[in-house]
Amino acid sequence: MRFAMNSLLLVSSSSSGAGRRPARLVVAALAACLVAGCSVRRPYQTPAPPTVAAWTSSAGVESSVDTGAITRWWERFGDPQLSAYVERAVTGSPDIRTALSRLREARASVASSRSVLTPSVDASGSARFSGSDNVNQSYSLGLDASWEIDVFGGNQLAVDAATATAEARTFDLQDALVSLASEVAIDYIDVRSLQRRLAIASQNLSLQEETLSLTRFRVEAGLATEVDVQQALSNTESTRAQIVSLESQLARARHALAVLIGEPPAALDAELEATAEIPVAPIDVAVGVPAETIRRRPDVRSAERQYAAQFAQVDVARADLYPSFRLAGSIGLESLSIAKLLLPGAAFWSAAPSVNTRVFNRTQLRQNLVIQTERQEQAAQTYETRVLNALRDVEDALTSLTHETVRRDHLTAAAAAAEQSADLSLQLYTAGLRDFRDVLDAQRSLLSLQDSLVSSRATVSSELVRLYKALGGGLGAADFVPAEASGS
Repeated sequence: MRFAMNSLLLVSSSSSGAGRRPARLVVAALAACLVAGCSVRRPYQTPAPPTVAAWTSSAGVESSVDTGAITRWWERFGDPQLSAYVERAVTGSPDIRTALSRLREARASVASSRSVLTPSVDASGSARFSGSDNVNQSYSLGLDASWEIDVFGGNQLAVDAATATAEARTFDLQDALVSLASEVAIDYIDVRSLQRRLAIASQNLSLQEETLSLTRFRVEAGLATEVDVQQALSNTESTRAQIVSLESQLARARHALAVLIGEPPAALDAELEATAEIPVAPIDVAVGVPAETIRRRPDVRSAERQYAAQFAQVDVARADLYPSFRLAGSIGLESLSIAKLLLPGAAFWSAAPSVNTRVFNRTQLRQNLVIQTERQEQAAQTYETRVLNALRDVEDALTSLTHETVRRDHLTAAAAAAEQSADLSLQLYTAGLRDFRDVLDAQRSLLSLQDSLVSSRATVSSELVRLYKALGGGLGAADFVPAEASGS
């Protein structure tokens, strides 16, 4: 329905038929629009992104659909300190507070946008005095009301867009919670891994120092050469240098973990001073089917809600091409004497229905519709990209977890063999049956394999954490202080 008019103001403040006829025409036009259903709203459809029927790298993990199995997944590691750090991060992280603030802002925007759907009423009162010899005075009290009738649904569509944006912010908060929990767990695993690597390096240093002392004794006894001493010394100093590097890495890992939970970098040094085992959880994650993962991932759901918001904005831009209808009116009391202000004769009223349409900037309105349509297309592409990235994250995590588990098992066997080899080489060297170089090689191999084994164990746990994150596991926005988030 189009109107070839620029602006029409109809005022009815008398009881004459001529005054009522234009108002009746406007009311009739409004009624015709409402009956005919003039809303420009389109039926919403979620974009259909590409997906797959099943995971290709799910060996060793469950495929059942169980959303509850990945909620608060960090508790499956059986490490109370890890669980405590996740809980502290949830309440202390600046990133979570920022996401929460954005959610409150979005919900306040929804409440603000709804105000245009109801009439606005203003109250006023005045007293006026004027004159020279005689003072003239007048008094008035009144209520002014106006209401834009949402014939084409533009105002409601703006509310829909704001609501979808608020829902997207809810999923953004949930995504921040999911990411934070995984980052805390990975940094905590790094701390424990570096502690174990330091312990192994220190144990090997003690062994190498004993070997160095033994070699010096054998040189004094004429059973070895100074070359053997220098080689043993080189081995020892290399391990000492590795310990210094590991200590630096450990300090940085502690600092990263402290900042994640919203505390100064050195705040956790005392808490994490004692060495502890790398947290390990059973690898029986219910990965579910790809479609379920897509529906569960908060970043994907946020992208879909952002698309819905932009979908509504396109309809808002289309509604701007049509006229707007407004009803305005006033009622009040007016008198030259304050004593007569409340008498029946002091009452007055006025009504002013109006229709307005923009004529000379139609090109701008149409171009805005093009802009909003292109933004909708961009939002659809963003949603598709999020879906593809979600599928890739799960596949990558499954692949890495599967292969790293196999690698860890091989390293376990290799480290056990290297330990036996180092012991035998030292015994044979002491008995004069092996060259000293074999002892050094065996000790170097032992240290390297033990270090790699600890790193692999940590990697298995970290890849399991990444799998939980890829599946969207962790706290939901509703689990995180919902009363604070919902205030508007």
